[in-house]
Amino acid sequence: MHSSPESTAAALGSVDDVYRRCRELGMRLSRQRRMVLDLLWSEKSHLSARDIFEKLNDLGRNIGHTSVYQNLEALQSAGVIECLDRASGRLYGYRADAHSHLTCAESGSIQDLDVTLPEELLRRIEALTGYTIESYTLHLSGRPKAS
Repeated sequence: MHSSPESTAAALGSVDDVYRRCRELGMRLSRQRRMVLDLLWSEKSHLSARDIFEKLNDLGRNIGHTSVYQNLEALQSAGVIECLDRASGRLYGYRADAHSHLTCAESGSIQDLDVTLPEELLRRIEALTGYTIESYTLHLSGRPKAS
């Protein structure tokens, strides 16, 4: 999927916006759920459930493994956060809008990208495949350029 001006990330720019979105969805904002959301929005990266558990506990937040997993699952199912399935496990991110990713082949770090493909390229793909493109995401892999 490609991003559009009315994308969810634009609507959920701050953690307060995501709290409001959760309330609109009828989700309870427990202390643990707020801790998970606060961490994801402050880190703005892709983290495993274990990373989230460890970071919260390192910050002095008292939260259990089960609570982290349950809250991540509920938030992802509701479309509030993203979940990326990787060979090494699931990673969770603060964005739930349509966007693309660039993965570093050396470190495995993932960068969010807002990419819009040229209309001419989309039409060529449609002509080649016989499909009408309704949405897309790109997953790019690369290495840092040598300085």
